[in-house]
Amino acid sequence: MIVVAGLTPAWQQILRFERLDVGEVNRAVESAWCASGKVLNVGIAATRLGAQCRTISPVGGDVSASVRRQCAELGVEVDWIETLEPTRVCTTLLDSSSGVTTELVENAKPLHDAELRAYRSAYERAAAAANVAVWTGSLPAGTPATFYRDLLDVTPGRIVVDARGPELLALLDGTRRPLIVKPNREELAKTVGRSIDDEADLCRAMHELNDRGAEWVV
Repeated sequence: MIVVAGLTPAWQQILRFERLDVGEVNRAVESAWCASGKVLNVGIAATRLGAQCRTISPVGGDVSASVRRQCAELGVEVDWIETLEPTRVCTTLLDSSSGVTTELVENAKPLHDAELRAYRSAYERAAAAANVAVWTGSLPAGTPATFYRDLLDVTPGRIVVDARGPELLALLDGTRRPLIVKPNREELAKTVGRSIDDEADLCRAMHELNDRGAEWVV
């Protein structure tokens, strides 16, 4: 069983344009809404691939019912932690003429201490029955950078991490080695604190994460 953990879900609007002109009035030829953010994307993908999976996610505000309903329709098992702050709304702009995708990303609102405690409790119950844990996404403002590292004590299974920066470095300083760390190039550069200009830079940065405690870096 896989348990998926993350604190930054989203309700995503997707708009497609024949041609997107910045600074002008643009009328979309197609639009759609979907549950998104890394934590829900991983939970949805794992479920659609046939894995036994349980996702732990906060949700709140006017979009809560829509996010819950879509995940239920997709058969995604989620333990929802209701929050006082609303779940963020993000927008994807698709330009058909150029093939360029533009993301407009709202930062996730802070979680209250009681919500973080409720989240950890729900995660601990699910993790006890899982042989793999996937921790994914950035942390909302105000969340301790040690949030992922602090889950180590209640995670008996192997760990896959898609995180960046201080929260990833704090985890790698722990006593257990995550099986896989999967940053993209931009996230890797932020984590090691320098630019990645070529393949040699990329390999050095990946090996640095190995040296810090990651078994595999993808």
